[in-house]
Amino acid sequence: MVGAVQFGVLAACVVLFVPMILAGWHLSRNKMLFFSGALFITLAVGVHLTPYFPSITNLLSSLSSTVVLDNRSSCLSFLHEIIWDVKVEPINKGLDEMPNFNTSDYEKSWSWAKSIPVNACGFQKLGRSDACDLLNGSWIVVAGDSQARLVVVSLLNLVLDPVEMESVSGDLFKRHSDYNTVIDEIGVKLDFIWAPYVTNLTDFLVELKHNRHYPDVLVMGSGLWHMLHVTDSSDYGVSLGSVKQSLLSFIPVSSEYDTVESVSGSFPVRSPHMFWLGMPMLINSMLNTEEKREKMNFVIQDSYDQKLHESKLLRQSGGPMVLLDVKSLSRNCGSRCTMDGMHYDPAVYEAAIHVMLNALLIESQQRL
Repeated sequence: MVGAVQFGVLAACVVLFVPMILAGWHLSRNKMLFFSGALFITLAVGVHLTPYFPSITNLLSSLSSTVVLDNRSSCLSFLHEIIWDVKVEPINKGLDEMPNFNTSDYEKSWSWAKSIPVNACGFQKLGRSDACDLLNGSWIVVAGDSQARLVVVSLLNLVLDPVEMESVSGDLFKRHSDYNTVIDEIGVKLDFIWAPYVTNLTDFLVELKHNRHYPDVLVMGSGLWHMLHVTDSSDYGVSLGSVKQSLLSFIPVSSEYDTVESVSGSFPVRSPHMFWLGMPMLINSMLNTEEKREKMNFVIQDSYDQKLHESKLLRQSGGPMVLLDVKSLSRNCGSRCTMDGMHYDPAVYEAAIHVMLNALLIESQQRL
């Protein structure tokens, strides 16, 4: 029906403007009136008959859906167009104390770029109330290493008040352990799964499939431990392939994808919403051990990033997961946003959370 209405608007424009153009060609008044009347009757009949021809209606609906899908995909690609303002002068300290700075000594703020396409997407920083409304009643799972834990911290900082946040911080910061909580006020269940290796993620996905109980939002990311303790990007790529196979085994995929190997285009909107938490930019000179500086250098990190893209796990390469590009966010924030060259200021993970929330808004609008 929407397609028919759009077609009717187009017809009205044709009826209005075509005679004006013909008048410009100096046709006689009678000929122009005759042509206008014939055109109006033909288009009017066409508009009324269009709903009774499914092929035409389906074509119009298909074209409309394609435009919406293109807009959604386009906005997802602009989500990381974020600019940072990190003041050069430390707060509350003199310039002579700059060599011994702490990341908390700098004021950091971020915002989306003011370019035309980014403005058109209408990205926004969500306040506590809006974030709670968006996540209301959801089961959220974040699985990964210390980077994933910091993402959980930022998410809780957004949806909890300071007193509530202080009461849970002790349990949340226990190293190498899972964390589970329920936020009764908004009906949100949040699970953090300690999964330092990609194989841990695969095991968790197998467990989800066995239980046939899937989260609404799934955030996963791993690689730093593998880079340090295994240092084999090819093995990392194989592990990512296993993650993709596990995801595709329980995600409802449209019928056009008959096998895993046939997947080449963008995935349709589905539940759960899935995000891959990318590794941060590693600043080699700031890493705190010689082993890290040796095994986590730029060349090795680039090889790991390459394997991630080759795995086709990410939406941009035809996979099911939207990338939370922490590398881009941390690189743009810079060395003043990290103390150890690996873990970054809370502002970086806050930006990642808002990227995720805006992606959820885009996906949700697509489902309406």
